[in-house]
Amino acid sequence: MKKTLSFFLLFFTALWAGAQNQHSESETMAPQPSDGILEIKQTEFDFSKIPQGKPVFHYFEIKNISKEPLKLDNVQATCGCTTPEWDHEPIAPGATAKIKVGYNAAAEGHFEKYISISYNNTQSKQIKIKGTVWKAPAGSAPANESIQFLKQQNL
Repeated sequence: MKKTLSFFLLFFTALWAGAQNQHSESETMAPQPSDGILEIKQTEFDFSKIPQGKPVFHYFEIKNISKEPLKLDNVQATCGCTTPEWDHEPIAPGATAKIKVGYNAAAEGHFEKYISISYNNTQSKQIKIKGTVWKAPAGSAPANESIQFLKQQNL
């Protein structure tokens, strides 16, 4: 009897531990919980590789999931190379809006820029852009040494 009881106790403990572990994994893979007001469809965008000197932009879609109008108070980037643009009008309940985030790819190398969204006077969320800027060639076409040689020959 004790062996059977011990077996069932051990079996249910292992089953419960497995269920808890599976629950924890699903929580980490799930999107961030909503605060009941603002839902962001995509919180991060990777531009991947972009050429130096070429500004790029991406639209982040947000949705008002509350029953009251949503007011974006401010959308602010961490530096001047990142420029967010948004409509300053309130977003109706159930409606969506877009935040345009531009990045001026002036400096070569990897970048990660955070943009803070402040709304309804007290709340905020963050979105992020990232990528790698590669150095563009100095001119529109490589220098042609043959032209200089031909010019010297005609003298």
